[in-house]
Amino acid sequence: MDFQNRTVVITGAAGNLGRAVAEAFAQRGANLVLVDLKQDALEKVFGPGNAKRLLAPTNLLEQAQVDAAVQKAIGQFQRIDVLANLAGGFRMGEPVHSTQDATWNFLLDLNARTLLHAVRAVVPRMLAQGGGKIVNVGAFAAQKGAAQMGAYVAAKSAVIRLTETLAAELREKNINVNCVLPTIIDTPENRSSMPGADPARWVAPADLANVIAFLASDAARAIHGAALPVSALS
Repeated sequence: MDFQNRTVVITGAAGNLGRAVAEAFAQRGANLVLVDLKQDALEKVFGPGNAKRLLAPTNLLEQAQVDAAVQKAIGQFQRIDVLANLAGGFRMGEPVHSTQDATWNFLLDLNARTLLHAVRAVVPRMLAQGGGKIVNVGAFAAQKGAAQMGAYVAAKSAVIRLTETLAAELREKNINVNCVLPTIIDTPENRSSMPGADPARWVAPADLANVIAFLASDAARAIHGAALPVSALS
């Protein structure tokens, strides 16, 4: 899994998973385009930009900003080989019949619309250069409905369906599109919110990052439209 001279765009880069994914690709020689909402958050995690690392503060809900970030990436690195759509989030909800529009909009925007805006900006570049890899982050929980999680499950289910649809549209164009379905990720925030749980049963960010790197590599060139569960202990 050698990414020398390849450029990887990572959305949600300043988060716990984003840091691990950036490290996984950096260790393999990739150029990085690190996308998150605020410049100071990116600098706090990664330091200043350099010849191998472009910091791209971007509101992923604004298509014009996403387009501008991709243009900056092309300006520095000339191409985009991998798009890792990590931006997303979780919110426990109410029963479906009493879930407010604000909750639906928040979760659909954060998990699905950010992905849509990113692929709109990146896929034409990949088509022009003759190929690429896209890896999205769904959720293990999105494989079936669950009480008080209707909006979240719907949003992450949309990620899976979008992954499958993009794969069907792009596989003949030498673009692989797949997604991972992690269970609970071992982050400080999750440990704080679930103090009685056993984090050993959760997914370490570095382990999930390695799966994402595999799906973005040449070794996964025969995989299209997969929704790959990633878990630690059952």
